[in-house]
Amino acid sequence: MWAELLPVGRSAASGGYRRFAWNTADAECRAWFEQQARDRGLGYELDRNGNQWAWLGDPAAGDAVVTGSHLDSVPDGGAFDGPLGVVSSFAALDELRARGARFTRPLAIVNFGDEEGARFGVACIGSRLTTGVLSREAAHELRDADGVRLPDAMERAGQDPTAIGADGERLARIGAFVELHVEQGRHLAEHQPVGVASAIWPHGRWRFDFQGEANHAGTTRVEDRRDPMLTYATTVLAARKKARLAGALATFGKVAVEPNGTNAIASLVRGWLDSRAADEATLAALVGEIERAAAERGERDGVRVALTRESYTPVVDFDGPLRDRLAAVLGGAPVLPTGAGHDAGILASAVPTAMLFVRNPSGVSHSPAEHAETADCLAGVTALADVLEDLACQ
Repeated sequence: MWAELLPVGRSAASGGYRRFAWNTADAECRAWFEQQARDRGLGYELDRNGNQWAWLGDPAAGDAVVTGSHLDSVPDGGAFDGPLGVVSSFAALDELRARGARFTRPLAIVNFGDEEGARFGVACIGSRLTTGVLSREAAHELRDADGVRLPDAMERAGQDPTAIGADGERLARIGAFVELHVEQGRHLAEHQPVGVASAIWPHGRWRFDFQGEANHAGTTRVEDRRDPMLTYATTVLAARKKARLAGALATFGKVAVEPNGTNAIASLVRGWLDSRAADEATLAALVGEIERAAAERGERDGVRVALTRESYTPVVDFDGPLRDRLAAVLGGAPVLPTGAGHDAGILASAVPTAMLFVRNPSGVSHSPAEHAETADCLAGVTALADVLEDLACQ
């Protein structure tokens, strides 16, 4: 399974992946998922929000145990973030069947759509729509960098955009959701290969618009310039300093410039801030400080600054009894928080949810260098199979 997925959406130039929502690579990943389901005799289903489901047992019976993750990527992302959870879910089912396990609850494997938000700027679109965190109306307003609307992209891929929205009936079928994911950090580096998540830090994405005045780079006097690039650059530095002092994280990783000419002073710079902290009060205070720093510098530069919050996820504490049960099944596995968002974090508001992490020796993620050792990945499959057997089998 791993070998089949490796070439899909991979850039020859960077070695990273460009599996974005509703593009050709995404379609290939979806076709792979459907084939894996059918090869195992599972019931295949595509829901109204573009999420794929593979069912063992009757979904209508309720109290189902669900596992899975996502197959899309960030721009030039690694091979493990998302796909490891989906591949491991199918492999864990194979392991349980080899053990002769008797299922007493329905089991489903899911591939959530557009988890990374790389194309339309909002993470976890598939799970946010399902839980109602993202409304149909808000989703219909989303556009990619080329101006393509989300509903148009969905329609071109064969999905009905008018049907998207909260799916309470589907959520009511789920008794527990367990997502396996490569660790995005190095907490497990000196521990055992599999850990259990305790919580997800609150996090969000904010767009800063720095509006200045376009002019000639070679003839405009310094004192006559209204250069938004200066305000943007100062804000990036301020974000790093203030995050460090707060024990939090703040990253400007995406920028767009108009008119984007080498010999032109920019008229507009848009910078996207990703910020995360251990608690919501710290995060709110940090973003507020970064906004004030931007506004103060903008006033000096003659640049107007506007801030728009594009997405936000509050702190997620995973279901305590389920978390403790998983840790016990795995013989006292390490329990650790994470600063990374996941579909499991979105579903946690609606169903009992837990996560397993597979050791990442370097801690690198969202990069072609992302890696997990084969032995650790196999340990993850065994751990997931043990957990699913405890939850779904007699």
